[in-house]
Amino acid sequence: MYQAQEQFAALNKANLEAATRFANVALLSAERLLDVQLKAAKTALADGIDSAKTLAEVKDLQQLAEVKDTVAQPAFEKAADYVKSVYEIASETQAEFGKLIEQQVAGFNKQFVVALDKLAESAPAGSEVGISALKTAIVTGNSAYENLSKAAKQFNDTAKSNLEAAAKRAAPVVAKKAKK
Repeated sequence: MYQAQEQFAALNKANLEAATRFANVALLSAERLLDVQLKAAKTALADGIDSAKTLAEVKDLQQLAEVKDTVAQPAFEKAADYVKSVYEIASETQAEFGKLIEQQVAGFNKQFVVALDKLAESAPAGSEVGISALKTAIVTGNSAYENLSKAAKQFNDTAKSNLEAAAKRAAPVVAKKAKK
């Protein structure tokens, strides 16, 4: 009975530590995201004021055509940088959560295998097949989880490269349209 209480206390402690790590990752990510948003809002306000001042000084259509290029292109570039920053924060947060989940799954699997080994020691004859089947199921589940994790990482990497490529392709198009 005493051993069960110790195991329960250890499990609770491990779960509390895991929850704390998850909370810390979430809070740090929220803080980073808030910082990016605040900087973007300050920059947008300053740029908006500068653009309004510049546009207020325009005296004819020729000057307006020249000014629109200087206003549109930097705004697009800053918007693309903002999206990229937000995506990077989300991607890094997802990766950190993935690492924590992998640690939790690995720890659970290890504990489960240890429990199965103890069960096998006191199990009646003939139950080895059932215990072996459970261990095989764990290995199969781990393999499936690893494959899903790899697929998620590949998807994340592909999405990131697509985002960067789209931003690079769009910048010249916006610059060209702004000059018209």
